[in-house]
Amino acid sequence: MCDAPATTVPSRLQQWPVQIKLVPVNAPYFDGAHLLIAADCTAYAYGNFHNDFMRDRMTLIGCPKLDEGDYAEKLTAIIANNNIQSVTVARMEVPCCGGIENAVRRALQASGKFIPWRIVTVSTDGRVSG
Repeated sequence: MCDAPATTVPSRLQQWPVQIKLVPVNAPYFDGAHLLIAADCTAYAYGNFHNDFMRDRMTLIGCPKLDEGDYAEKLTAIIANNNIQSVTVARMEVPCCGGIENAVRRALQASGKFIPWRIVTVSTDGRVSG
């Protein structure tokens, strides 16, 4: 049984859907957007994920180990066809999360754009680096 939180934390989600596989490539919310591309587990491992990462960003999520295929082609289309301002990648420290990081790297290169980006790594006990 969990203790009730002292305060309610509002959701910072700004669009739907959030799954990389489901999001449309040319959605209007991508115009001028700051993207957060996050591995599914990151929001569960890091308790303040909404406030620290999702605020003011369009959020895309996926699991490179469980989802079929590669995200690079879809992410390339999103970045190339929209006015993306920056990209933040949130991944877990586990090896399988390297797939999401690699897909974003390839997508940024293939888009032909120079966009500021960074990688944040979340440990399995909720510590953040990067």
